[in-house]
Amino acid sequence: MINVELRGLDELKTKLKKLPSVVANATANGQETAIEQAEAYAVDELQSSIKYSTGELARSFKHEVKIDNDEVIGRWWNSSMVAVFREFGTGLVGEMSDKQLPQGVAITYRQTPWFFPVDSVDLDLTKIYGIPKIKINGKYFYRTAGQPARQFMTPAANRIEKEAPEIIKKSVDQELRDKLGD
Repeated sequence: MINVELRGLDELKTKLKKLPSVVANATANGQETAIEQAEAYAVDELQSSIKYSTGELARSFKHEVKIDNDEVIGRWWNSSMVAVFREFGTGLVGEMSDKQLPQGVAITYRQTPWFFPVDSVDLDLTKIYGIPKIKINGKYFYRTAGQPARQFMTPAANRIEKEAPEIIKKSVDQELRDKLGD
């Protein structure tokens, strides 16, 4: 007759019960880290491509990570109304400019030029971008056919898409060691 003694079975059962929540929380933490890195890439792109800025776009990033049953869901967006116009362009100029659209997204662009009051912006857009001014009934307006897409979030998302699996893996590995031991 062979006698077998199992040691640590209770400890193993305790660790196995903790495993799903440890993995979910670690995955969420890794997702949070990946989103924060994507935001840093987007801010770097903005800062390298904007000469005249209030910093509104860089300050307007938002994100959330939540655990919903067995899924970890992360969202990242920019709450500034200007962000979508910068990302995908406006008018005919935006429509014709190079850009990458998310899968399943179609954008309709205005096909005619439009006017907006000169005093609605703090900068001289004629001096900076060459946008013409027109005087109508004693008031000055800028005339535009749009602006090109100057993507900052899409390149950041594409870059982090490649890096996120490793970031999340490291987070899970670390949490498993910290919470469950070797």
